Amino acid sequence: MKDYYTILGVPQNASKEEIKKAYRKLAHQYHPDRGGDEEKMKEINEAYQVLGNTEKRAQYDRFGRTFEGVGGGGREGFDFGSFWQDMRGESFDFGSFDFEDLFEDFFGVGQKFRKKEANRGRDIEIKIEINLKDTLESIQRNIDLDKMVSCQRCQGSGAEPNYELKECFSCRGSGEVQQIKKTIFGTFARYVVCPECQGEGRIPQRPCNVCKGEGRIKGEEEIEVSIPAGVDSGQTIKITGRGEAGRRKGRAGDLYIKIFVKKDKIFKRRGDDLFVEAPISFSSASLGDEVELSTLEGKKILLKIPSGTESGKVFRISSKGIPHFSGWGRGNLYARLLIKTPKKLTKKQKELLERLKEEGI
Repeated sequence: MKDYYTILGVPQNASKEEIKKAYRKLAHQYHPDRGGDEEKMKEINEAYQVLGNTEKRAQYDRFGRTFEGVGGGGREGFDFGSFWQDMRGESFDFGSFDFEDLFEDFFGVGQKFRKKEANRGRDIEIKIEINLKDTLESIQRNIDLDKMVSCQRCQGSGAEPNYELKECFSCRGSGEVQQIKKTIFGTFARYVVCPECQGEGRIPQRPCNVCKGEGRIKGEEEIEVSIPAGVDSGQTIKITGRGEAGRRKGRAGDLYIKIFVKKDKIFKRRGDDLFVEAPISFSSASLGDEVELSTLEGKKILLKIPSGTESGKVFRISSKGIPHFSGWGRGNLYARLLIKTPKKLTKKQKELLERLKEEGI
């Protein structure tokens, strides 16, 4: 029975960080590419893939005398006999058992996807605030992003110029290594993304001096963003491939831009319609008039007020609202009339109002 703790040279209460540190030290010492022992390196990899995983380590600590590690050999089947023999007299905590993980172990669900996406760059989400007036037409904004960008020295390959990528020793170019897991239903074999090459199957013959083999570095990129007309608060614009650069020419992540539209002091927005209050005089409401009304664009339009209009009356002005996000047509502008009551009156105005009062108005 192999003792993975002894192989890595760590105590049983070692932290995850201590285990990782010990693995890196031993890998540097025994890796065949550095003139080390191939068989010893296999043993080290096997130990790390168990102790470096919280769940696998817990299972190893509990069923250590029968736990199977990870390896590069052929796929193995179930070992029900030895498993049930090991489980005699043991109580099993079904509450902590992950049946979804077991389903994945049995059918290999998700492995190909994780291998394919292992080198994909991280998605980025930013927020942009615009004025209500900005929604009337498409606008351009330049933004600076601090993110991982492709390394210019190695052109994203991760290898020094004039050096190629070679086959990964750990997975023999397959991008995955075998992992054996013991469950209440028996022993399952599955293939997981290789931790050495991150599923790529190849590693740099000589790592790039700038990016250290990553194929990307921290940098800054200026991006011009087009914000379409009619956009509303909370909407998100996706720009494919403008997130962080992928590892070793992996697919770049996406950029998500969440829009926030500032509230306007005059106009209120509801969907694609605009609402505004239009104060008018008592005489204009009584006798009828044409009053100037401002639009969101800043232009003036004439609004015809019929005689006898009461305060609170709402008028609709077609197609003077916000452009529809689909690109076809616009919403409407609704003007609510408010009759102004003068706070200061001249002597003449008072006399005229007194006469109107005498007339019952």
